[in-house]
Amino acid sequence: MFKDIFSIFSEACKKNPKKIAIVYIGSEWTYSELLELVKRFSPSLSKIGVKKGERVLIYLPNSPQWIISWFSIAKLGSISVPISPIYTPSDIEYIAKDCMAETVICLDTNFRYIYQIMERTPIKRVIVTNIADMLPFWKRIIGILIDRIPRGRVAKERNIFWFKELLDDSKEEGIGESIDPKELVAIFYTGGTTGLPKGVPYCHAFIYEVAYWQRRLRRYIPEGEDIIVQGSPLFHSFGMAMGMSSIFFGDKMLLLPRVNLDALFAHIERYKAKSFFGVPALFKMILDHERIDFYDLSSLKYCCSGGDALPVETARRWKEKFHVPLYQGYGSTETGGISGVMMGEDPPEGSCGKVLPYQQIRFNEEGELLVSSENMPKYYWNKPEETKRCFIEIDGRIWYRTGDIVRIDKDGWVFFVDRTSDIIKHKGYRVSCSEIESVLQSHPAVLLACVVGISDKDVGEKIKAFVVLREDVKGVSAYDLIKWCKERLTYYKVPHIIEFRDMLPRSKVGKLLRKELRDWERKRLSNT
Repeated sequence: MFKDIFSIFSEACKKNPKKIAIVYIGSEWTYSELLELVKRFSPSLSKIGVKKGERVLIYLPNSPQWIISWFSIAKLGSISVPISPIYTPSDIEYIAKDCMAETVICLDTNFRYIYQIMERTPIKRVIVTNIADMLPFWKRIIGILIDRIPRGRVAKERNIFWFKELLDDSKEEGIGESIDPKELVAIFYTGGTTGLPKGVPYCHAFIYEVAYWQRRLRRYIPEGEDIIVQGSPLFHSFGMAMGMSSIFFGDKMLLLPRVNLDALFAHIERYKAKSFFGVPALFKMILDHERIDFYDLSSLKYCCSGGDALPVETARRWKEKFHVPLYQGYGSTETGGISGVMMGEDPPEGSCGKVLPYQQIRFNEEGELLVSSENMPKYYWNKPEETKRCFIEIDGRIWYRTGDIVRIDKDGWVFFVDRTSDIIKHKGYRVSCSEIESVLQSHPAVLLACVVGISDKDVGEKIKAFVVLREDVKGVSAYDLIKWCKERLTYYKVPHIIEFRDMLPRSKVGKLLRKELRDWERKRLSNT
């Protein structure tokens, strides 16, 4: 039986009162302490005017304030809209208008961005916090004295509030309204790789379901005994699911406000972390880090990559280095997790697991994967045309068109092939961009690679690769990389053109933007 996520959180806190829930910059909070903070902050939100059903932007990095805000908003029956702390004023303005958000919780260093757009948006009130607000007084003082705590200017106005003051202002528990698990509790905005970001509405039941199955994958680590590194931002659906899979089940979460590899390694070593997850690029950065051998990471038992296709070479190197498999999961903001690998299983190389039990799948005539589950989102927020295109009804059931081509072998293992829009058609062959990228990124000199098709009247599309080399590399040419590909790919998949760049365009959540490179190529060709 599903419940609202505050009730689930509250039960976890009462079951594990003295266990450490979160660790942040060396400070720890038990489950009972975290619950008390939520019970104090939630009525303060109500006092300043936040109502049930209202959308609240959480414009914060990973921090205790994020967790407190998330559950306090849920307790009120309001709707969280987590957004990246690196969003610009134009990004925030678009999202605030799209979801009609009236409240924002943000860092003082980002306050100026909110302040300059308030008059153009529905935003009525702003709650401001400093990155170190929840740390002990002596830590904050030392941080200020050595100039390690960034601070921003904040206007003193009637509708501007300080997080810490609201937290200290209310001692009462506050009585929330009864909440149906099918009610909305969050809206996650997609990265916008194919246009403007789209809001994906989550209900309470869906968040718990996704988190539950993420926790089940770590089956050999007993509930309440896992120590998980929050390797992905909480504002992203993947990071949220992994974070909630820790909090809901009494585990310990290690929070870092931003990615710093040495700090990450130090946390794993000091706290003997057992689980770690992140995007493929993060695992490659770790493997390439020059000081990786200075740390003891042998406590890791379960490592999982998500958010993008994991290069086979990265998974292979990870297992050779740390003697622990690097599993690959697969999903999307619209569906949650689609497939995953149970701890202890031995998936075939390149597989992203088996379809999770709560999901149903089918394929359309083009071979595109369709996914459906009882509690998953059925529409995009305020986007009827996009909804009509991506959410379709078949036999009385709503299915999401993933835009992905996958294959499933006889044993049920799922293999991601490519996005339907990222298939290159060359001489009648269908060529996978991600397969070529994986081969290029397996070259020791390559840091990043992005492959696109460029129009050609003779062959349909030629294959072009944009490549970023590692900083310490010299003397590697396009000829060298094409030769590398010829040794590892069928002849018709070998890139025809390689262009070296210092960087590649990425979305706000770190995904490579093939669309921008395609558009750049089209403009270049039209001008020649």
